[in-house]
Amino acid sequence: MQRRQGRVNAGLLLLLYQISQVGLQNIPSVTLGVLALNIFLFLNPVRPLSEVCISVNEGFYRRNWQRLLLSPVHHADDWHLYYNMISMLWKGIMLEKKLKSIWFAYIIAVFSVLIGVVYMVLEFMLMEILDDPSYEMNCAVGFSGVLFALKVLNNHYNPGRVSSVLGLQIPSKYACWVELVAIHLISPGTSFAGHLAGILVGLMYTMGPLKKIMKACAGIFTQDFHYSSSQYYGYPGYQYRMPRSYYDYTGGLTEEEQLERAVLNSLNERGRNFIAFYILSCDSY
Repeated sequence: MQRRQGRVNAGLLLLLYQISQVGLQNIPSVTLGVLALNIFLFLNPVRPLSEVCISVNEGFYRRNWQRLLLSPVHHADDWHLYYNMISMLWKGIMLEKKLKSIWFAYIIAVFSVLIGVVYMVLEFMLMEILDDPSYEMNCAVGFSGVLFALKVLNNHYNPGRVSSVLGLQIPSKYACWVELVAIHLISPGTSFAGHLAGILVGLMYTMGPLKKIMKACAGIFTQDFHYSSSQYYGYPGYQYRMPRSYYDYTGGLTEEEQLERAVLNSLNERGRNFIAFYILSCDSY
């Protein structure tokens, strides 16, 4: 699958415009670095998409482990990049202030690789259970699996909220599962297993042993990484607020309202299914 050459990347231009509206000075360093890396690799891909996507056949049987590193940071086209990076921008601003930059970078790195591994396990299980060898050839690319994992963390550190998914009010702890199904229904071509892998890795961190394992591997046992959910919006004594320019840009709409408007607009665009990725960025206050 190759990108069309010689056309205007409207999604990329819109992404750069929105980043400028938020302001580089208002974007934490790791989040900004992730955005820059994904944009750079979109403009200058390491290899064609068919050679960086991850699948059971390529990652497990052929031992192309480098795809675990390359697949999350390559995107199919500019709109794929746009929706994923807008979601990353939102979640990064919220979570990096909470977790601190070094630990947040560690999470992004571990999640990016581990989600690819879990994705292959899920596809292999589907292949065996359904006796369908096509699942071993399903090749995934993009950052959306990591975004689902970050959404699990976001909901974990800010419990008791209600999220709006296409107009439905859903408790935040169930929102990821509803969004998983909603995206698959809206855009059947998206990777259900990839998104599910993101949720499972997020749960492994918040409810399982992954967080402790990561701390043990990093040799981090200091108070720098001990935090409580009551301090979600920043460090103790500091309350984080989104830059004014962000609200100016969105016209005062919440992310749920932006999503609903975008879905309505998308109905007038033939064949445009990437609006499903925008669901990833919906987090209620």
